[in-house]
Amino acid sequence: MSDAKYSHPLSAGTFVVWRQVFERQKAFGEHAFNQLTDEQFFTILAPGLNSCAIIANHLAGNMLSRWTDFLTTDGEKANRDRDTEFDPPAQHTAEERSKIMERWGDGWTMLFGALDSLTAEDLSKIVTIRKVEHSVHAAVVRQIDHYSFHIGQINIIARQLVGTDDWEWFTLAPGGTKAFNKELMGE
Repeated sequence: MSDAKYSHPLSAGTFVVWRQVFERQKAFGEHAFNQLTDEQFFTILAPGLNSCAIIANHLAGNMLSRWTDFLTTDGEKANRDRDTEFDPPAQHTAEERSKIMERWGDGWTMLFGALDSLTAEDLSKIVTIRKVEHSVHAAVVRQIDHYSFHIGQINIIARQLVGTDDWEWFTLAPGGTKAFNKELMGE
């Protein structure tokens, strides 16, 4: 797992930084999932909102679409049905959760495989998402932005369901900044 509290510097290399940020986002999401019961994983807090299960399924669908043949095909694959990614699962069981988490894992595997295959020459290439052209760098940053948004949602939902008193913090817990800064910076 990457350095959740950023207590060590990020690498100067573009590809390494991208990977570190994606690894951190994946770990941040999984940290939240691991605190949820199966019931909580599928809970929708209010009409019009999504559960952690729905968001995980959507992110998996996005990753599988965007990162499959990243350099050579449009990022919005014809076989993707984005709208159904937001349908609540019919079953709220451990087995259904396991299926969603397997798809989540497949999405991250596809992402990291594509990311790790990129070369310096690829940075000057153009890829498309829904036929809109993006530099490789812009397409990757677009995905970092998208995933960060949804990982934040997952953590807010999970924390509301678990409760602040029982929440295990991935980053600095409230009130922990001074002690962390003293340890890190020797102040």
